[in-house]
Formats: sequence, structure tokens, C-alpha cells
Amino acid sequence: MESVWEFLIGIAWYWYLIAFVVVVFLYDIIQRKHIILRNFPVVGHFRYWLESIGPELRQYIVANNREELPFNRIERGWIYASAKNENNYEGFGTDRDIYANQYIFINNSMMAHKVEKGSVTDKEPSFLPCAKVMGASKNRKRPYRPASVINISAMSYGSLSAKALDAMNNGAKKVHAYHNTGEGGLSPYHKRGADVVFHFGTGYFGVRDDDGNFSMEKLKKLVDENPQVRAIEVKLSQGAKPGKGGVLPGSKITKEISEIRNVPMGEDVLSPPTHSAFEGIQGLVDFVEEIAQETGLPTGIKAAIGKLEQWKELAQIMKDTSKGPDFITVDGGEGGTGAAPPSFADHVSLPWVFGFSDLYQVFQAHELTSEIVFVASGKLGFPAKAAMAFSMGADCINVAREAMISIGCIQAKVCHNNTCPTGVATQNKWLQRGIVVPEKAERLASYFKKFNKELLEITHASGYEHPCQFDMRDVDVSTGDTNMTQTLEYTYKYQKTPVEFIGMQALKDCLHLGGK
Repeated sequence: MESVWEFLIGIAWYWYLIAFVVVVFLYDIIQRKHIILRNFPVVGHFRYWLESIGPELRQYIVANNREELPFNRIERGWIYASAKNENNYEGFGTDRDIYANQYIFINNSMMAHKVEKGSVTDKEPSFLPCAKVMGASKNRKRPYRPASVINISAMSYGSLSAKALDAMNNGAKKVHAYHNTGEGGLSPYHKRGADVVFHFGTGYFGVRDDDGNFSMEKLKKLVDENPQVRAIEVKLSQGAKPGKGGVLPGSKITKEISEIRNVPMGEDVLSPPTHSAFEGIQGLVDFVEEIAQETGLPTGIKAAIGKLEQWKELAQIMKDTSKGPDFITVDGGEGGTGAAPPSFADHVSLPWVFGFSDLYQVFQAHELTSEIVFVASGKLGFPAKAAMAFSMGADCINVAREAMISIGCIQAKVCHNNTCPTGVATQNKWLQRGIVVPEKAERLASYFKKFNKELLEITHASGYEHPCQFDMRDVDVSTGDTNMTQTLEYTYKYQKTPVEFIGMQALKDCLHLGGK
């Protein structure tokens, strides 16, 4: 054995390299799966290697600052800088094509709103709560006014990692934002002190019985034992795949996730496309009312928008009975943090701006807009886009991917296969170890503070104290034709219903303000 070892180490290293290349050559010309390797043995492997790192090459070297999707380098850079509390300004003017179709312009006032010395905004420049109270119009037992207009959208434990959720919840606590659980149930990582909106979909994870059916008793128990849960959200559909149930691969299901969701280990978890707890629009209204009565919490629905017939039916029932959801989260078709078939992600449901304008007009026609809190979700985690959303009738903004970016996501686009390199969207413990929870919590908090502060500054530039005062005449959009730019009122053919607003001090003094 010793002589064999001496013989092997006596062979020059390049002979091993030659032997390796010969083996690869022989394998390539014998195998039958890949044409390139059969025709170009050995060197053909470089093609597959370059293809595998193609996204990274384009992201960091090839693509320009404004070219990438879903978030370009400038957008990600603004979030990163805001999260790190660094300089998030830009110099030498805008590099955007300000004549592009759908480009938005916020109409500033000749005289900006003056922040009085000693006022709430003067003392707390990032204090920006929702102007409406969830559940107030229907006299719920525990109404809720979100203490921040920007909040964390529905992302479940399973889709995201434990450390990512831990960091997000801790960060949300620092700025009094709420944290939506997503449909994976209420995990320990949602209990770090932030307000929580408990969200469930067709799988009823966290509130399901052993047969997979919805359990009101489990929901009541969950609410009673967790006072940080301030509202309930029933998911009808989501922007990435409306009308299709979700899938959590078996490879991402840990023992903890299995227990929280009440699902078996090692098996793919499938959410059906439709609810089993109710039938039809009247059934939905009855279901929402039952949850609100049993828990005392504001109860809303989340959906991506397409056909409007059933929404009109819902609005009519709400008008006739004074019953129904306290808030509606409108998800844009451009959203999506998990896995979705390309045909759904690319083509099913309307982008937020079109879906929201259609839906808002349905409820406005039934004189219901003042009774509903409208939550907007769909790439709106930037102050200018948020100002546009408020001018159209939104009352709050939910962000998902923007929140992920703030804690370190690099837009690797591998959320669906458990190999997220930053540990944000994977259950791989080794990859998660890179997330230092206290540091990332501070980053999310900083991003939210900078967002609120800059949104307020835009609001003041337009002559208002709170973004709820924006209306459709305050924002122009480039129409790409001879009309050049037109107001949102002209473009979408409606005007937002004015929101009752007394002043920031009244919001500060509200008994139902979150974060307390």
C-alpha cells in the first residue's frame, strides 16, 4: 500500500489533470442527454456554467441601472441605502426617462405645508399613521388604527426563513408597523412585539383541524392567547397566482413548520384554489362577520383584481346589510415573493394601478369607500409611488419584496427552490446563519422610517399635512400621446372620496392607535 501511495504522489500533477479531461471527454461523447456536450466535449461545459451565472452577470455587470425587473439597481440601491441609514440621495439630476409612458409627476404646491415648531411631525418626522380606523364603521370590539402607513405584507413562515421573519418583526416593532403573517400560521417569530395581522388562505394553516377544515375555536384561541394580533385577513387570491393554490415544497417543511401548520413532514403542502369554509359572496360576508363577532377584531379580505361582477355583488350586499369586510387589501398582478407558474405571474390579474382604480370605483358607486380601509400592495414601497396610491384612494401600503431587500435580499430569484443565498427565503440553516437578527431588524426599521419621512416631505411639498389628503388632481401621468400628461382623475375617470382628517395630533391621541 505504501509503495502504491509513493507511486501516486510521484506522478506529476498535470497527468491527473489530463486524466480528468480524458474521463470528461469520454463521458460527454457517450451520454445522450445534451447535444452541446456530445458535439463539443469538455468545452461544452463552459456553456452551461456561463448560463448558470448568467443572472448574476446581467445583474451586476451587463444590465444598466434602470433596466432590471422586478426591481432595478437604482430602486434596490435606494432601499439598501435607506436601510443602512446611509445617504440615499442622487446627484446630477434624474437619469429616468421622464417622457416615458406611465411616468408619474406629483404636482407640488406653490407654498409648501409648514410644519409648526413643537408639532407631532416636528418632534417625530417619521410618524405617519393611517388616517382611517379598521373596524370603526362597523363598531368592532377592538378597532385598530395602524400606526404606520407602510407595513409588512403577507409572507409566511415556510416561504421565508425563521431568521428573516424574526428580523422583520423586531424591525416592525421599532417603528410601530404591523406584520402580516402570510398564510403559514402564527409562528414564534411573529411574536417579537410588533402588531400582527393574522392572515389565512384556503389551507387554513394555524387554524385548521386535523381534516384540514377551518376551525373557529382554534382562531378564537389564537386571538385570545396573542393580544398582538390586531386584525384578521382572509386571502381570496394573491397577485402572483390568483385563483391557484400555493405550494410549499416538502424540502422546506421543518418539524416546527409542520407543527405550526398542522401538516405532515416530508410532503408538499398544497393549498386548494378555493375556500371550503364558505360558498359564494353572501357566504363570504357571513364568514367575515362571524369571525369579527367571535374575535372582536377588524376582519378584511385580500385579493388580486380581475373580473368585477362578484365585487359589485359584494358591494351591493354591503350596502344593503351594512355587513362585510372592514378592510380590503388589493394585490397587484406584479407582486409575488414565493413560487408561481410563469403564465399566472405574467398574465393573470391586473397590475395594481389598473386593478385598484377599477375596484375603488365599484365601492365608490355604492357610497362605501369611507367605511373601508384600502390597503395597497404591489411594488409601492417607494415614496413617489405611494403618493400616487394615496391620491387614488389607498389608506395604507403593504410591502413584501421591498422588506426582504431591506434585510439583505439580493433579488437572486430562487425563492422557490430553497437555495436563497442570503438566507431570507430558505429553510437551510447554513444559509440562514448569515442573517444577524438585531442588525437586520434595525435595517428594516430604518427603511420604514426613511420611507415615511420622505413620503411626508412629498406630502408637505404638495401643500398637505397627511398623504390621505392627496386626490387624483395632485398626480399627473404621462399618457405617451399628444395629450402629453394628464391628471389621474382624467386618466382613470374618477375622483377619490375625501378622507376625514383633523390633524396629526388627533391621530397621535387616538385610543385605537397601534404600537401600544
